[in-house]
Amino acid sequence: MSSSHTSSSEQLPRLSLMPPWYYRFIITILKPLYRIQVWRRSHKRDNYHQEVAQRFGKHYPPRPTASIVDNVADNTDNNIINNKVIWCHAVSLGETNTAAPLLDALLAKGYRIWLTNTTQTGFARGASRFADEIAQGRMSHSYVPVDSPAVIETFLAHVQPIAALFVETELWANILAILSQKNIASILVNGRLSEASFMRYQKISAVSTSMMQNLTLIIAQDEDSAKRFRQLGAQSAQIRVAGSLKWVINTPQTIMPQMNSTNNKNPAELQPVEQNPTEQVISASANELNTLANRPVWIAASTHSGEEETALIWQQQLLAVAELKETLLIIVPRHPERFDEVASLIEQSGLQMARRSQEDALTAQTQVYLADTMGELMHWYAQANVALVGGSLVDIGGHNPVEPTSVATPVLMGRYTQSCQSVVDKLASVGALYQPDNEFYQAIETFGNPPPQANQAVPNKEQSQHSKDIDSQDAELIYQQLQFWLSHSQVAKQAGQAGKNLTAQQQLVLTRQLSMIETTIEKTGGKKAVSDETL
Repeated sequence: MSSSHTSSSEQLPRLSLMPPWYYRFIITILKPLYRIQVWRRSHKRDNYHQEVAQRFGKHYPPRPTASIVDNVADNTDNNIINNKVIWCHAVSLGETNTAAPLLDALLAKGYRIWLTNTTQTGFARGASRFADEIAQGRMSHSYVPVDSPAVIETFLAHVQPIAALFVETELWANILAILSQKNIASILVNGRLSEASFMRYQKISAVSTSMMQNLTLIIAQDEDSAKRFRQLGAQSAQIRVAGSLKWVINTPQTIMPQMNSTNNKNPAELQPVEQNPTEQVISASANELNTLANRPVWIAASTHSGEEETALIWQQQLLAVAELKETLLIIVPRHPERFDEVASLIEQSGLQMARRSQEDALTAQTQVYLADTMGELMHWYAQANVALVGGSLVDIGGHNPVEPTSVATPVLMGRYTQSCQSVVDKLASVGALYQPDNEFYQAIETFGNPPPQANQAVPNKEQSQHSKDIDSQDAELIYQQLQFWLSHSQVAKQAGQAGKNLTAQQQLVLTRQLSMIETTIEKTGGKKAVSDETL
């Protein structure tokens, strides 16, 4: 993996550049309006007062507790108090999932973590994913403070971080300037800058330049992103290229039973599903497992509005194919607040539905299973013969395709994959992921031939980049690949295995990013924490 780098003895640049006056003025003007926005979005929820207090610096949970370890170095009975807190900001659910393995690794090394989120979906995910760590006092969790100097000063005085990590793209100019002034390392981890985002940042070039120069380190996913960060004002010495953390799967805690014998996957190799005390898990009965045996199963996962309708149309088409008349579709909507909406769509389609949240029995007659619970997505990926990963048929940016490939399930995605394009391209190049207009796609041809339509020309991606409509030709091509993989299980298994092998090869990205973070902390005055394993 190529990278821009400095020698280990060099100090990374610490430049403090205040954002332009007009940015600070606008933030001051917008602060009360933002409070109204928070109220409108969440005043009906129980956590409204908590969110407002945390965003505006009125109240925070306690700092994470220090770890106490024996001082082995000087053979005394004195104790070292490890109180090294790292602040990590992850905007929403996707960024929280991406950062989770990195935060696990930092916790294992003895650091304490303060996690912040912007969206309520991200906050809920952080609370559930790290429930044990928060309960143990090893992690604290809050909403991110608004980008107002007074609020930021209050937040930093309370948290006292030795470093701040920002996941992927969300940066705030005042926050970065104050971190730089205080010589607190600010690190953009898993940094990604698409062409569209780059153009937006260029329109506020003075603000962007201040942010780039105030960052201590930018860990970019790929060379294209690194180049764009440099064009915005970052120096080469600030940038590393380390690959994407999207390749690293969350470390789950338990495993659920195998449901679909047609996959022929070794249960010992299945990625367990992550469970948390706050998330209800409903176990399938033995009768239901037997009912599902030998049925073709596909999943439409992390779906958004517009995608479920398309998946239901495809399911109806599949059921009309004689060899696929027993096919089961599992739908997992991205956002819990849409569960009832999606249930209504399924009812309107006329397909026989079962809902997991209502403990509906899975029978031979069930045609669509609505997986409307949290924390079980990896389990459903493991059961499927083929996975459609959502946020890609409509212009969301695409969700992480590595989750299904890690359990050897081949993937279908639409054209909108700008949030994970480098990962999509790599998986497409080994035949594990099909995207209609992906130039890297390599068909798996061990069993018969792939559908001839798979290589037809399709409209240029840029022509409908801002369209919310699902391209009809794309939809037809994806459906044909779906039918092909469900009809040719050996080809699908080979494609899935190719993805699993590639995913395993990419796991070193976590080690690379972790090492870069620790090195940067040491260079800016922090020191390595002592591993909890020595406790």
